[in-house]
Amino acid sequence: MKKLIVLLISFSTVVLNAQTETNPVIWKTSIEKISETEYDLIFKATILSQWHLYSQYNPEDASLPLTISPADEHPEFTLIGKARESKTYKEYSDTWEKEELFFKDTATIIQRIQLTDPAISVVKLNISGQVCKKVCIQVNEDFTFSLDGKAIRDIPVSISEKSAKLSNQLKLDLKNTQLLKEEANTTSKDGLLNLFVLGFLGGLLALLTPCVFPMIPLTVSFFTKQSKNKAKGISNAILYGFFITLIYILLSLPFHFLENIDPQILNTISTNVWLNIFFFAILVFFAFSFFGYYEIALPGSWGDKMDSAAGIGGIIGIFFMAITLAIVSFSCTGPILGSLLAGSLTSDGGAMQLSAGMTGFGLALALPFGLFALFPGWLHSLPKSGGWLNTIKVVLGFLELVFAFKFLSNADLVVHWGLLKREVFIGIWIVLFIGLALYLFKKITFPHDSPDKKVSFSRISFGLLVISFIVYLIPGTFKNPAWELNLLSGFPPPQFYSIYQQKSECPLGLNCYKDFDEGLAEAKRTNKPILLDFTGWACVNCRRMEENVWSDPAIYNSINSAYILISLYVDDRKELPKNEQFDFLRNNGTLKKIKTIGDKWATFQAVNFQTASQPYYVLLSPDLEILAPPKQYTNKNDYYNWLQKGIRK
Repeated sequence: MKKLIVLLISFSTVVLNAQTETNPVIWKTSIEKISETEYDLIFKATILSQWHLYSQYNPEDASLPLTISPADEHPEFTLIGKARESKTYKEYSDTWEKEELFFKDTATIIQRIQLTDPAISVVKLNISGQVCKKVCIQVNEDFTFSLDGKAIRDIPVSISEKSAKLSNQLKLDLKNTQLLKEEANTTSKDGLLNLFVLGFLGGLLALLTPCVFPMIPLTVSFFTKQSKNKAKGISNAILYGFFITLIYILLSLPFHFLENIDPQILNTISTNVWLNIFFFAILVFFAFSFFGYYEIALPGSWGDKMDSAAGIGGIIGIFFMAITLAIVSFSCTGPILGSLLAGSLTSDGGAMQLSAGMTGFGLALALPFGLFALFPGWLHSLPKSGGWLNTIKVVLGFLELVFAFKFLSNADLVVHWGLLKREVFIGIWIVLFIGLALYLFKKITFPHDSPDKKVSFSRISFGLLVISFIVYLIPGTFKNPAWELNLLSGFPPPQFYSIYQQKSECPLGLNCYKDFDEGLAEAKRTNKPILLDFTGWACVNCRRMEENVWSDPAIYNSINSAYILISLYVDDRKELPKNEQFDFLRNNGTLKKIKTIGDKWATFQAVNFQTASQPYYVLLSPDLEILAPPKQYTNKNDYYNWLQKGIRK
C-alpha cells in the first residue's frame, strides 16, 4: 500500500478588504497536498459578530447557500464531492418557515480537488453565497491557489468598454440610502404549528375509523379494571397514551438522520417531479383501500409478536401494547400518515415539520385513552360502532384523491406539461366532490357499505355542505369568476397558469415592467412613485405575498393606481441577447459573467441594495429617492401602511 505524503504548504492568502458592516466576512486560504494529483483547498472565514454565513447545505427557498465552483470556464481540475465544513448552527427562520444552517464567528471549508492536468501550478475557485444580519449581502469571490508554493503574480483584471458601460448602467444614484439600513420587518405563520394542527386533525380522523374507534372502550376498560386500584389504572392508561405519541414521533427520526447527512436532501427530493408523481400514485392507492376494494396491512406476524411482548406486564408491556395498536390499526392510519408524510416532505420544513405533524397525530390518537381513564363515565356517551365508521373511511378516500391531484399538479407545473391548468385542476376537484355528494346521498355505494338505503340526517347535512363547496368551486373554472377562491390559496395552480388568455403576465393581472429602465422612464413620465419588486419564479414567499397580500382590494388599488410596479425576477434563466451580455467587475477585483436576465437583476439588487433576499420591496421616487425602509414578507396591515408612506411623500 502506497503511503501518501501529506505536505502542508504554509503560505496563506489574506483578503485585504477591511472587515466592516458592508464587508462582514474576510477570508484566508491555504493548501494541503494529498497526492501528486489531489489537493485540499482550505478556506477560513472570519465573520463579523451577529452575522450569519449560510452553509452549502442550507435548504432551498431560504438564504442563499454557499456554492463552490471552478472560477475558470475550462478548469484543468475537478471537484471531489462537496466541501467539508466546520461546525454549523441550526435556527428556525420565521421568514422562510424552515430551519436554516449557518456559520457564525468563524468557518472552515475544505474542498478537495483532483488535477486532470498534473502540469498545472495554479487553480482558481469561486465561492458564492449570502451573509445576513438584518439585511443580506451577497458573497461572490474568486480565489487563486499556487500548488507549488511559488508567489502568485497578480494580473490586473480588465473588462471591455462595452462591459464597463453596461456595468455602470446597473448602478443607481440612490438618495436617502440610510433607510436601507433599517430592518425590513417580516412576519409569517408558524409552519411547525400549522403541521402540528394538521397532524392533530388527522389523528382525530383516525380515531373515527373502524380500526381504532372500537379499541378505545376496550383498552380503557382493560386498564381501569385489571389494575389493583383506580389510580394505577389511570396512570397506566396515561402511560399508554404517552407511548402512542412517542411511537409516532420516533417514526419521523429516520428523516432527521437523512437531513443530517445532507440537510438539502429532503428539499431536493421533494421538488423532484417523479417524487410528486409517486405521491400522486400512492395516495390514489390509499384512496381505493379506503373505498374497501382491498386492505393495506402490515404483516400479521408483527402484530402477533408485539401482542406476545405486551404480556410481559409493567411499563415494557404497556409500551408493546402501544406498538400493537399502531400495527393493527395501520390499515386505517396508514393512508392518513402517508398523506402527512407527503405533505411534510413537499413543504419547506422537511423533517422538523414531519416531526411536528407526527407529534400532533400521535397526541390526538392517544388523547381519548387518557381522558376516558380519568373520566370513565364518559365511555357511556360514546356512539356504538356501526356503518358510520365505514362512511368515514370512504369520505377519507375521496379526500385522499383530492390531495393526490395536488401532487400531480406540482409535477405538471415543474415540467410545464400544461395538463393541469388551473381550470382543469378545479374541474377535477368538482367531479371528485360530486362523487362524494352522490355517495353521501347513497346514490353510489362501495364494497363494505350496508344495503340500507335510508339516508341519515348527518349524511344529508354533510352532503349539503359538500354541495355548497362545489358551488364555491364552480366559478374557478370561468374566465372571469364571480369570486376568487381565496380559501384555497396555494392549492390550485396560479391564476396565470390558465386555459384562458390572460391580460398580462404580471401577478393578479396588474400592469408591471420587467425591466428597470423601462419602468423608471414610465415613472418619470407619469410622476408616480415606483414599487420595486425583487422576486423569483421559484420564490414561495413571493407567491404568498401576491396571492394573500396584494390581492387585498385596498393594496391592489394602491399598487395599480398610485405606483409604477417593476418586478425583477432574479432567478430567470432566460439568456440575455448576446449584445447585452457582459462581464461585471466587482469591488474586490473579480469578475461575474452576466449571461441571463436573472444574473443581471440579482447583481443589480446586490450592487444597489446590498441584499439578495426575495421578496424584497423598495419604494422609490422617480428621481431615485428611497421613500421608506424596504419591506419583505409581511402581513396586509403592515404592507398597506408601508405603501401609504410612498404615496404621502
